[in-house]
Amino acid sequence: MKAVWNDTVIAESDDTIVVEGNHYFPPEAVNQDLMTASGHTSNCPWKGKADYLSIDAGGQVNENAAWFYADPLEKAVELKNYVAFWNGVEVS
Repeated sequence: MKAVWNDTVIAESDDTIVVEGNHYFPPEAVNQDLMTASGHTSNCPWKGKADYLSIDAGGQVNENAAWFYADPLEKAVELKNYVAFWNGVEVS
């Protein structure tokens, strides 16, 4: 699987976890040089608090385009620090 935005590969892995239609990439598969903590968070009743990242690629910024669970709830412990994408990021 690849996550691509603005003609830039953001993440690539053969070992994603699919939950609710989203591919979660292992942290080592994500180009961390393109990611910046955004300060935005959300809460999932069964996964816990999600922290969001913005992507800076090709001279543009995609705010809050990725999220991860640093301290997931028990039912989602396998997702710890795995990164998922949305907001125009193509995952295929």
